[in-house]
Amino acid sequence: MSIKSSLLMMAFALALSGCLENDAQRGLAGAAGGAVISGATGGSPATGAIVGGAAGYFCRDLNVPGCRND
Repeated sequence: MSIKSSLLMMAFALALSGCLENDAQRGLAGAAGGAVISGATGGSPATGAIVGGAAGYFCRDLNVPGCRND
């Protein structure tokens, strides 16, 4: 997977994950988004799911704006 694809996937996963209520929901949404984007850009969907899921789950810990538990 190229660096550009990875950065695009991370940005999308973080943007998507900010609109959900807790870490588990953001992790699942990030994993789904990461797998879809990675598969569409020629990468491995499994790797995309792992990276996207981690981005969604840990976005609150990384102080991403709009990513908080309600």
